Amino acid sequence: MFLSQDEAIQHAQTTEDGFALEFVDIKYPTVPNFLKTNKDTTTLQKEIITITEAIVPVEDETPLSTDTIATLNTTLSQRPPDFSRLDTAMVTRIEYPQSNPEFVATLKKQLSSASCRIVHYGDSQIEGDRITGYLRNRLQGIYGGSGPGFIPVKPVYRQVSAIVEPSENWERFAIFDRTKERFEHKKYGMFMSVSRFTPLQEVPIDSIAIDSLPTRIATIKIGKSSRTYTKFRNFRTIGLHYGNSAFPISIVVKNDGVIIQQDELIADGQYHRYQIRTKTTPNNLVIELKGKVSADFYGLTLGADSDIQMDNVAMRGSSGTIFAGSSASSFKQMVSVIKPKIIIMQYGGNTVPYLKDSLKVREYADYIKSQVNWMRRRTNPNVSFIFIGPTDMCIPVNGNMQTYPLLPYLNNTLRETCLSNNVAYWSMFDAMGGAGAMKHWVDQKLAGSDYTHFTSKGTKIISELFFTALYLDLNASKNEL
Repeated sequence: MFLSQDEAIQHAQTTEDGFALEFVDIKYPTVPNFLKTNKDTTTLQKEIITITEAIVPVEDETPLSTDTIATLNTTLSQRPPDFSRLDTAMVTRIEYPQSNPEFVATLKKQLSSASCRIVHYGDSQIEGDRITGYLRNRLQGIYGGSGPGFIPVKPVYRQVSAIVEPSENWERFAIFDRTKERFEHKKYGMFMSVSRFTPLQEVPIDSIAIDSLPTRIATIKIGKSSRTYTKFRNFRTIGLHYGNSAFPISIVVKNDGVIIQQDELIADGQYHRYQIRTKTTPNNLVIELKGKVSADFYGLTLGADSDIQMDNVAMRGSSGTIFAGSSASSFKQMVSVIKPKIIIMQYGGNTVPYLKDSLKVREYADYIKSQVNWMRRRTNPNVSFIFIGPTDMCIPVNGNMQTYPLLPYLNNTLRETCLSNNVAYWSMFDAMGGAGAMKHWVDQKLAGSDYTHFTSKGTKIISELFFTALYLDLNASKNEL
């Protein structure tokens, strides 16, 4: 302690007590900081406990027997938020751009339409259909719809929304995956990743060389999960999205061992959606693909042709700045078929540890603005954009967990940037309780020991908080907004 100096060790955003010993920094508290008591956070803790205990998430994702499912009269997802237990003044509301007073009316019209596709892009906070799955279930319960939406051909993270089991010869390539080189053609489609059953041939193959290649067979098994929400177990329309196909690929679709469809995929290099329809939700549907050179398969969509369909596009490690680096034509072609009406972006957490000053914060917010504008130019001009900001995140400083210093400024800057560019904004940071809240979420076992990611219970609570904020706006009169 005698050797330690106050704020002697400099990090990207914080300083800590300590001293230098030759070429090594030693973290150790000074006497005053060692004896100093921590700031009283009782008030903040009580507020967080009050709001998290008042929120009652929907719990409809346990294994159910066929008889139990058949006798369900009203799914739990149709239940509105319990306002008898909840002081709505404590709920962090969604903020809407003042330049667009019809934003909520448009949103309500889109959700109530005959068909409304929502694409939820995000980082690891939504991985495995977290947050997205809860919101999808809630919205389908109110507006109708079924099925889990988008699932990659080769999932690289655990998800229980449906059974998708590819054969071993599939490999995934994602524009946000830093462990692999990006494709020169940049055609990653709307879902920002592709799966292939043969290596990508960057050099064109002539007709003579193709004859020397072996024929490969790849399969995808699809079925309903008994561990997910009831509505996700009902899908009879399956879309297989592919592109960049230049050589013949045959497709055979079997349900319970019986062939129900067989075709040749279109080999013109463009994006296409191959549709499979079944009379009932399949338990054992197998797609068999046979060819010498794989197409790029952008993924599967499982659902229906009407009401709410919501896709989870999780990008581990991404800060949401990769969209403009992909092929505009590939993205636009998929948009013209999938026709999203609402796009939700949830980013910011992955950039927090690397921010050095306010200039870097503003640069990141400008990147987000450019990504939104890039997507806007390739989607219907009436598409509604909603941005969900980062969570509170903590870092150890002199032995205490403290919010990253630049995080509140980042949250406010993202809010201002979004609202000034016709994007609605929901502050997850404020919804949690603001600076220092993450520590209390961890104490309640609602967030993990990394002080960044939610636990399963915490995911449901934060999802219900967002849904409650949206529900309040959709059911409010125009004068209340």
